[in-house]
Amino acid sequence: MEIQQRHSYKALTLATLAFAASFSVWTLYSILGVEVKEQLNLSATEFGLLLAAPIFTGAIFRIPIGFLAERVSCRNLFFWQMLLTVPPLFYLPYVKTFSDYIFLGFILGLSGVSFIIGIRYVTDWFDTKQQGFALGVFGAGNAGAAITLALVPFIVEAYSWQHIGPIYGVGMLGMAIIFRLFAPEISKYYQEKKIQDLAFHLAPLKDVQVWRFGLYYYFVFGSFLALLLWLPQYYMEAYKLPLTQALALTVLFVASSSMVRAIGGWFADRFGARAVNWSAFWICMVCLFFLSYPPTTMIIHGVSKNVEVSFEVNVWLFTLLMFVIGIAQGMGRASVYKIIYDYYPNHMGSIGGVIAALGALGGCTLPILFGLAVDIIGVYSACFMLLYGVLALCMIAMHFAIKAERHQKSLKEAIENNFLEHD
Repeated sequence: MEIQQRHSYKALTLATLAFAASFSVWTLYSILGVEVKEQLNLSATEFGLLLAAPIFTGAIFRIPIGFLAERVSCRNLFFWQMLLTVPPLFYLPYVKTFSDYIFLGFILGLSGVSFIIGIRYVTDWFDTKQQGFALGVFGAGNAGAAITLALVPFIVEAYSWQHIGPIYGVGMLGMAIIFRLFAPEISKYYQEKKIQDLAFHLAPLKDVQVWRFGLYYYFVFGSFLALLLWLPQYYMEAYKLPLTQALALTVLFVASSSMVRAIGGWFADRFGARAVNWSAFWICMVCLFFLSYPPTTMIIHGVSKNVEVSFEVNVWLFTLLMFVIGIAQGMGRASVYKIIYDYYPNHMGSIGGVIAALGALGGCTLPILFGLAVDIIGVYSACFMLLYGVLALCMIAMHFAIKAERHQKSLKEAIENNFLEHD
């Protein structure tokens, strides 16, 4: 194996581990929030706000950090980002009020920018034909959420809730040091590339397709993030499961959706990113249709007696549908970033950061909307009704985009073959 290739896989491995560690911090409120909700007696809407706090910061800061990653060393940027999340983790045991949890959540949200830093770092190590696979492997760092869901109960059982923050703080500090010592610095890229000005990186924002890609990512990543935050308490309230079982089933959703992302990247390289994305949307659409249907009992007035008909998605069918959605979302997340690279290979920090921010805003806004929907409509499945609407919007946008692109392609071919006169 050549030295450059060894460095490439070393960079990918360390970046993925660092991203997994950061993602575990970013989603820490998914499990900690269950305890806070019980202690502070929060409503569904307040719980949604609590979950959204760290996601909000991680979302909005992805844009400036994405532009910054175009101009500075992503290796150094990754290191300092991890260090900044350590102090608030050590302060976590001293937080008591709802507003304090919200404020600390905003600071912990800085861990969410790790994605765009890592994306910019990884893309410089691989050529075009390997980008889907490389970005898919890196994206598997989403499994950091599964680490949190699996690790926190053991910490609580062995110690207490107050020890979660400091233990995570030590872990993040160790990961930051390991990354700084062993992650290779990209040299060829910084030596050969011409540093572009801000106008160069802002130029693609005028393209409608950038915002359309952001809408796709809002669903495939934003809803994934919102669901991993929402599912533990959903299992506990809708199906009356104990916390340990709720976390185990949520881990199944998160881990499978994260690990399949590498496969999704490979499929995007081989069969086309758009085909993978469109297939993922259809799979999610079918599953969300069944998940949106609330437990229902109908009474049919017959000739001699009434016939009662009931429909309910039980916990095992629910888990199966969530597993399938998770797989589809994982494939979709990988394919979206392969599409971005196909269109904007020189803007993975800037344009990638904007689209990543739009996706993360899904993880921020959807838990709040979930809480409002449940409080207003009064059924637990209201959150899936909302996701069904978001996905329908994505599919309509993609349908018309594909139709317009095919028209442009046909027109171009007609002109090239002199079927149309032109100046």
